[in-house]
Amino acid sequence: MEWKNIFRGMIMGVSDVVPGVSGGTIAFILGIYDRLIDAISGFFSKDWLQHLRFLLPLVLGVGTSILLFSKVITYFIDNYYQPTQFLFLGLIIGILPMLVKESDLKKSFTKKDYLALAIAFILVASMAFLKESSMAPIETLTVTSAIGLFFAGWIASMTMLLPGVSGSLMLLIMGVYYTALNALHTLNIPIILALVAGGGVGFIVSSKVIKFLMNAYPKLTFAVIIGLVLGSTIVVFPGISSSVILNVASVITFILGVIIVQFIGRMNNKMVQKAN
Repeated sequence: MEWKNIFRGMIMGVSDVVPGVSGGTIAFILGIYDRLIDAISGFFSKDWLQHLRFLLPLVLGVGTSILLFSKVITYFIDNYYQPTQFLFLGLIIGILPMLVKESDLKKSFTKKDYLALAIAFILVASMAFLKESSMAPIETLTVTSAIGLFFAGWIASMTMLLPGVSGSLMLLIMGVYYTALNALHTLNIPIILALVAGGGVGFIVSSKVIKFLMNAYPKLTFAVIIGLVLGSTIVVFPGISSSVILNVASVITFILGVIIVQFIGRMNNKMVQKAN
């Protein structure tokens, strides 16, 4: 067992709770991204035991961190909603320059790529109209909500594997983020299991899909990702308060979010340079 992966997993778990910070990016910074993808996609291969030894402590660290840090995020959302949302907004906007640079948008995007970007933006931004209903967490599991949460966990797990895209951001876009936070905070086991089941299946199945998309259609995939991130800013934006103090606090948290992502980005670049 690689028990140092517990610590790595805990760092990834913190990032996975906060919309805008990608667990995949953190894995890349920690130098385990390629092995993580290989371990997940090869979980049912003849080398499953070797992959399990790598993944088990990592999952343990991620799970522990998510359970602990979700309580912190829940507290700040309940008591300081606007500044917390602006922190998320800063994290999300801060990732955009990294995505633009990685995709080489200005030089290589075609009309087809820009169209995909626009469609993704419109689809996500339109979910802002559902924001009020998405704020109310699901507390009782029904057949319909179980299916919805399962697929939400699946989609979120897909994005967790992409450097630059946050799984919790996708949960926020789909209106499931507050349900997930509330379930973790109150230890609502049925809802947690529905999300985890979807996430587990998504990790195993989607790792192969992500490899294919990133290799076969890299520009189109990045175009959709950028559109999703841009559209999510509309969903996350909480409005402006009449309180000057609250607005000042929101500006500070927004700047803090941008700084955090830029710091992660610089660490990421250093890792890439060392690897080359």
